[in-house]
Amino acid sequence: MVRTGGASVAAGPTLAVVAREAGVSVPTASKVVNGREDVAPETRRRVTEALDRLGYVRRPRFDAAKTPGLVDLVVHSLDTSWSGAVLHGVEEAAHDAGLEVVVSAGLNRTRGGRPERGWLDKLTTRGSSGVLFNLAELTASQYAWLEQHRIPFVMIDPVLEPPPGVVSVGAANWHGGVTATEHLLALGHERIAVVAGHQRKMCSTARVAGYRSALASAGVRHRPEYVRHAGFDEGVARRRMLELLDLPEPPTAVFVCSDRMALGVYEALAERGLSVPDDLSVVGFDDLPEARWIAPALTTVRQPLSEMAATALRLLVRMMDGDRPESTRTELSTRLVQRSSTAGPRGLSC
Repeated sequence: MVRTGGASVAAGPTLAVVAREAGVSVPTASKVVNGREDVAPETRRRVTEALDRLGYVRRPRFDAAKTPGLVDLVVHSLDTSWSGAVLHGVEEAAHDAGLEVVVSAGLNRTRGGRPERGWLDKLTTRGSSGVLFNLAELTASQYAWLEQHRIPFVMIDPVLEPPPGVVSVGAANWHGGVTATEHLLALGHERIAVVAGHQRKMCSTARVAGYRSALASAGVRHRPEYVRHAGFDEGVARRRMLELLDLPEPPTAVFVCSDRMALGVYEALAERGLSVPDDLSVVGFDDLPEARWIAPALTTVRQPLSEMAATALRLLVRMMDGDRPESTRTELSTRLVQRSSTAGPRGLSC
């Protein structure tokens, strides 16, 4: 067993166990792990399946001192303006620190739903001095692997609550939810819905909790039917907005927990011949470039993505130097950016 931030997790199977599972010798299993070509395709398939099935993580020949100027950044994807903002923040902070950054797009999953080991293998080969994870959902064995090999790492906006002791940087999501809802309440809205992300994700639950807290503080009744989850998916957000519009008493305003989902909300309103903000006010969250491009421009809660990423890189540098941060969780403030998508309630007819 290996301890990760105070929690004990299994270190994973040995290569001998993998070889036995695949019905091959240990040297043959080692060839597959190390990418050797002199292995029959069927044998390689059996070994690879055993590696994935057992959750084997390759033990590295890791020497961080070999390349002290290199760090890894693992992002959820590279095709969004969110990742662009994160990359910008990391690049600027890395330049100031004299570091080079290797970017990997996502922790890909196999058909069986288990994380692939490719990024771990590449990390050991490069000998990176530390890792930043953005929107990553690590397994217990991956946390254990990083801890076992003493590789410093920081989570940027982690998906789930990380194990105790893991350093992370995020935004004040609860306060952002409060701010968005208070803005709509101040305009005179009481029938305020929320289109949230995933029910189990940290940022989503915090934003919804802020929304509910603001309603309670204003003495406005919370309506369970006004809370819809769309998994941060634009198309699902469109469907959830249509469901809200079909309620006997539809909302006059909606707090959408990401700017990308707000695009889906706009689409749903256009389908019904409704306009923003005359028929329904909309507040987003993130302040991505899309918030300024759409018409009308989106009122949204800005979370400082580039600043979050830069802060995470600076914390990682401290950890690489042997300095442990006093607090494992750093939250940067959010603020409301008012544009043209909100106004006082003027009635809604669907």
